Amino acid sequence: MLKVYNDFERNPDLLAKFDKVLECFSATAVFADVQYRLGVMDSGIKPAFRAKTTGQAVTVQLSKGDLVDPLKALEMGQEGDVIVVDAGGDPNTSVCGGLMGGLALNRGIRGMIVDGAGRDTDELEAIDWPIWTRAITPRGTHTMFSGRKEELSINVPIQCGSVVVNPGDFIVADLMGVTVVPLEKAEEVVKLAQEQADREEETRKWVAEGKTIEDLLNEFGRI
Repeated sequence: MLKVYNDFERNPDLLAKFDKVLECFSATAVFADVQYRLGVMDSGIKPAFRAKTTGQAVTVQLSKGDLVDPLKALEMGQEGDVIVVDAGGDPNTSVCGGLMGGLALNRGIRGMIVDGAGRDTDELEAIDWPIWTRAITPRGTHTMFSGRKEELSINVPIQCGSVVVNPGDFIVADLMGVTVVPLEKAEEVVKLAQEQADREEETRKWVAEGKTIEDLLNEFGRI
């Protein structure tokens, strides 16, 4: 059902904990590991340029075959949010670009994940507003011609990259892809992720000291 517009309660203190884990190497893998490999979006969804971010999900459901610019998500998004869009996996119609990125940046929105396509990657990289998409194409939606932009829903459960995303879920995105952490499990998961990141950093120190595989397994139980 389209034209449903909801909101959710933000948790900046919890987001700060995700930000701290993001400082580690391979944050999406760390969060995937502590969730027993769950929550990882399809590997076809990749960043348009080198980037990483975390944030709470503002979800957007578009109408497959009738894609519009999700401008209303920019109106509803807040500082620390990441917009997550189900565009039906369409690789030939961009639903986000440079001007949209500039508007989102002004509101403190951290980036966009699209099961579909984006464009204007040179401009987005210049302003450091990242997008993760299945494809990049110069072809935009019909909104610029039709003026229609209301055929969407905001903050409803969606599926993006074969993962269910609910409003307020935590997004972790980096060079490898995107991992989703359900809001109701976020406090537990981010604690486990920080512990995992700290263990891996200790392991790197051991590797740099010339320790063997056996040494690492005896100390950490895994590599």
